[in-house]
Amino acid sequence: MSNSLLTSSGALEFAAAHVRRHGARGIGLLIVLLVVVVVVVILVQRRRDRRPVHDATPPRVGASMSSAATNAEIGDDEGVLGGARATIVVPTMATGEPVPEGRYSLAGLVRAEWTKLRTVRSTMWTLTITVIMGIGISALAAGETRAHWSSMGPGSQLSFDPVSTSLAGLFIAQFSIGVLGALCVSAEYGTGTIRATFSAAPQRVKVMVAKVVVFGLVALVVSEFVSFVSFFLGQALLTSPATHASITSPGALRAVVGAGLFVTLLGVIALALAVIIRYGAGAISAYVGILLILPLLMATLPSSISQNLRRFLPDRIGAVMLTTRGPLPSGVFSPWIGMMIMCLYALVLLGVGGVLLNRRDA
Repeated sequence: MSNSLLTSSGALEFAAAHVRRHGARGIGLLIVLLVVVVVVVILVQRRRDRRPVHDATPPRVGASMSSAATNAEIGDDEGVLGGARATIVVPTMATGEPVPEGRYSLAGLVRAEWTKLRTVRSTMWTLTITVIMGIGISALAAGETRAHWSSMGPGSQLSFDPVSTSLAGLFIAQFSIGVLGALCVSAEYGTGTIRATFSAAPQRVKVMVAKVVVFGLVALVVSEFVSFVSFFLGQALLTSPATHASITSPGALRAVVGAGLFVTLLGVIALALAVIIRYGAGAISAYVGILLILPLLMATLPSSISQNLRRFLPDRIGAVMLTTRGPLPSGVFSPWIGMMIMCLYALVLLGVGGVLLNRRDA
């Protein structure tokens, strides 16, 4: 099972092949359909969240400079001012406070980004889909395995990996979290509110860092929650005589924690792609292409080239992270080396995004 997992194009192929082995061939198509529904629902909800920004009448605010300062700096020239006292209007906020200078601390920007993220309905929709579908698919894979355990061959039973089976639902999570990461940036470009953000906080890279911090923490909490719940629920469904594992089994804790980290890094990569591309459809298409299309293109290359390149792809790195049974095949990175490569991908893309963010107009 571990070998077939590593040679698949990710958790979807693993889950679909695993279920097809027991006669339920339609489940794979159902999962693909669910992915499409997830993306459509998130995009529709994000579009509904957009509200036209109307030009509001500015409040009647202003402040007259003192007569001494006015006469000293502006003067009272009859030819220019017509004998009237000069009044300089100082822009103020509705509360009467002076307009901020646009220099905010990182903590202040993090609070602002958290307010943006939690007050948008599509965020809750996305996280709800991540939790329900992620745990549901994992429970489905574990339940199907237990129901057909007696019909499995001795070789399949011996090589069966209960940990990776119970984490099969992370396939849904990596797409929903990725879509949310892309929309955290692209939605502001779509509505034009990004200009207001950069006007209030001209340090654009600091704004991007605040977005990464807020989104990364939310994605990490949700992904780890889905990963741990999926594991414990899956192992509860894999009752005897099916092989099951505990959190203290060799490699189990590493796979569960690593699955959540892997999904979080994929979300950050999607966010970085949105900073670079700026359009939601383009960023999501690039993200899906990296996860699904690129492995298929690699498979068309000669095997000597394909095997050397595929180990760098996210789908292969994630598959290795979920594997806990048997030795790893040659030509793949160890789980934590692969995770370091994923971190490098995210940092490089964020670096490119930061450079482009400073060079391009909002």
